[in-house]
Amino acid sequence: MSNESAKLQLTGGEQRRVVRERLYRYLLLLCASVTVIITGSIIFALAFDAVQFFEMVNPVEFFTGTTWITDRGQFGVLPLVTGTLMVTVVAGLVAIPVGVLAAIYLSEYASDRARSVLKPALEILAGIPTVVYGYLALIYLTPFLRTLGLDLGTFNVLSASIMVGVMIIPMVSSLSEDAMSAVPASLREGGFALGATKFQVSTGIVVPAAISGIFASFILALSRAIGETMVVVMAMGLRPRMFDLSAPLSSLQESGQTMTSAMVQAVTSDVGAASPTYKSMFALGLTLFAITFAMNYLSNWIAERYREEYN
Repeated sequence: MSNESAKLQLTGGEQRRVVRERLYRYLLLLCASVTVIITGSIIFALAFDAVQFFEMVNPVEFFTGTTWITDRGQFGVLPLVTGTLMVTVVAGLVAIPVGVLAAIYLSEYASDRARSVLKPALEILAGIPTVVYGYLALIYLTPFLRTLGLDLGTFNVLSASIMVGVMIIPMVSSLSEDAMSAVPASLREGGFALGATKFQVSTGIVVPAAISGIFASFILALSRAIGETMVVVMAMGLRPRMFDLSAPLSSLQESGQTMTSAMVQAVTSDVGAASPTYKSMFALGLTLFAITFAMNYLSNWIAERYREEYN
């Protein structure tokens, strides 16, 4: 009887363990599904109100129009798209070279002690509130650029874009440095064995080997720049206009508006919740979501396409 009782107790313990493991599995599955559920909910919320907006405004006029004046019922999104792209391009010109060079130094040249100090210090930039960046661009950067001879208005695209670029430097440098650090030491040793210098190994071997991760950091950082709000609201202004390709520097010196700042203006304006102006916020959000989704998809494709595998 004692042996049979022991077997029954063992069987009962195993059953409880199986139940616990099954519970853990479903709990972890639920946690993993949260992001998918949230993303789907956001898409549904944006699409639901965006459809109501497009019932009041012709979608063709929205996506091809060159005038955004909500008080007059003109909802052409192209000025906001060009303003967003202006900020993104200039921010990329600032962040990508600086971020990659910083990543090369941290990965290939810095000592362990220097890396332990410099990398956290660099990443502190990512923790600074964006409203502080906007304040710095408006109060300090714009006057400084004026001393260099640039005819800048109080609100201008250039100051906002540069400050957004500074803000995304940590994302480029940190992700690029991680990609470079993952390159096997054997590749570096092979380069040195062939007589290459430290710089030649860094730029000719390590960077190409880590190119998928570096490009992924570019796309993710630019996606972050596209979605930036406070810096462009404070330093760029709220005047939507088309970018003039014939005079790019002049366009950068004037004020402008991005899709995110237009969304802020729509939600804070004194209009009814059923008005086209209020509903335009959701159409802009859906458009912005589509752009960032496409960029993130491109990032994943590049990472998979050019990923190097080492044994």
